[in-house]
Amino acid sequence: MREKITSAVKQAVKELYQIDVDPVIEHPAIEAHGDYSTNVAMALAERLGKKPLEIAEKLSEAISNYQLGIIKLAEVANPGFINFWINEGTLVEKVQEVNEAKEDYGRSEIGNGETVVIDYSAPNIAKRFGIGHLRSTVIGRALYNLHKFSGYKVVGDNHLGDWGTQFGAILRQVKARKLAINKLTIDKLEELYVEFHRKAEKDPKLMVEAREWFLKLEQGDKEARELWKAVVGVSMKEFDRIYSLLGVEFDHAHGESFYEDKMPAAIEAVRVRGLSKRSDGAEIVEFAKLPPAILVKSDGGTTYFTRDLATIKYRLETWQPQTIIYEVGADQRLHFQQVFETAKRLGWTDGTELVHVAHGLIRFAEGKMSTRRGQTVNLEEVLDEAVKRAEKLITASGGTPPKAVAGQKGAVAKALGIGAVKYFDLSHQPQTDIIFDWEKLFLLEGNSAPYLQYTYARATSVLRKAGKTESKILNLKSEILDAETPLLRYLYRFPEVVESATKTYSPNLVCNYLFELAQRFNSFYAAAPIIKAEENKELRLALTAATAQVLKNGLTLLGIEAPERL
Repeated sequence: MREKITSAVKQAVKELYQIDVDPVIEHPAIEAHGDYSTNVAMALAERLGKKPLEIAEKLSEAISNYQLGIIKLAEVANPGFINFWINEGTLVEKVQEVNEAKEDYGRSEIGNGETVVIDYSAPNIAKRFGIGHLRSTVIGRALYNLHKFSGYKVVGDNHLGDWGTQFGAILRQVKARKLAINKLTIDKLEELYVEFHRKAEKDPKLMVEAREWFLKLEQGDKEARELWKAVVGVSMKEFDRIYSLLGVEFDHAHGESFYEDKMPAAIEAVRVRGLSKRSDGAEIVEFAKLPPAILVKSDGGTTYFTRDLATIKYRLETWQPQTIIYEVGADQRLHFQQVFETAKRLGWTDGTELVHVAHGLIRFAEGKMSTRRGQTVNLEEVLDEAVKRAEKLITASGGTPPKAVAGQKGAVAKALGIGAVKYFDLSHQPQTDIIFDWEKLFLLEGNSAPYLQYTYARATSVLRKAGKTESKILNLKSEILDAETPLLRYLYRFPEVVESATKTYSPNLVCNYLFELAQRFNSFYAAAPIIKAEENKELRLALTAATAQVLKNGLTLLGIEAPERL
């Protein structure tokens, strides 16, 4: 509908003033002002030397003369807005469209088959999967789902941190403590890492030893390689379990070590272009407005910067993407500015956009977490606690029917608990910091996953009781009543929200929409009988089915389950 109104406004401006415009068509903040609104008259006023209201009146009249079937009314408002109301028949047709499209409602082809590589999660080997890793993992996966749903060819790549000086520190610790490789655990590895940095603060020589061990690893030292492979194996076993709990998958898991044999070509490309220079024994790349980046260290070792250049080169050559998205913490902003600028100067990014979706931190009341200081919060422990709280919530609300099959309550508790953790993260703008708050995670009357899941289960329960096993409901020839109007005027916006969330890399927009939709449905449910309705029963059932479908579609995009029974 937005497209038709946009086209009509453009046509009217062209016909009346011989000007090509791309008008902004938005939903008014106050619904009493219409379903859509444009300020195009005000944008044209100074250019044409006319009053905004005069322009708006003429445009409104022209658009009304087009007799667009979807517009009930086009009205001018001070200081020059044109407000549009969608006719009721079109709103009802949108309900039917939802129920016919089902899980495909909101799907589009705006991506036009373009390839997008999304780099997300990327935990560091030899550390437990802390809650600090959650943001990149769930935001990145939501971006993956949104892009795929919107017609892009998506490649998800888990760029594991399995290379670098930190591994020199671990290898040094394993040797110094004379630990057996087959006895290593993820907890032991993190303990070694924390212990190393605690000691290194007092004894700088330890960092020299760590760098020496990493150089051995890069040079192919047999012992170093054997230890490193064992560390990676222990870590991946841990990560795979966490990913299974979260329901997160990847197309590829190319760690930094994958690019070991690809770094020489990237380094040579920088040298051929004359972009590097010697400085204090190291080789650096300088920038006009940024600090220099180290390409090769003085000992001949590579850096995070080197490896990310090699990664871009590989991704461009392998997948020919139009966009590469890095869902990585905001603390890496400078690093990606350096990498992206270098890739641009190398001429690699012609036709490819590099995007850093920079997420903020998850904080607890105690403050920022740090693995080096041993102050991390184990994500698995958080997920376990979330599931336990969900079980208590189910019990307190009398959920899951007595005849439920064995294990159903556990499955539902898992869906609610893990969904609550994911949603709490995703409902915030990616760039903002988050204060983790257990109470907000499980609000049954607030912006939380359990509230949305509860609303979905309520809607499907109504349909079951009405004997509607299929969501498509045919007889919708009814006059719209006040009870149905708020829901009707909001339901159709879902595809627009998906498109906006995809283009702006903002899954929180989907969360905002679903919360508002759930509130409107629950108000509708409380105000109007559905199954026992004497009028508009078919429409109300159709609205219920469509709401359930959109809630499920939206939660699925966020990577959250929608159980039909709670």
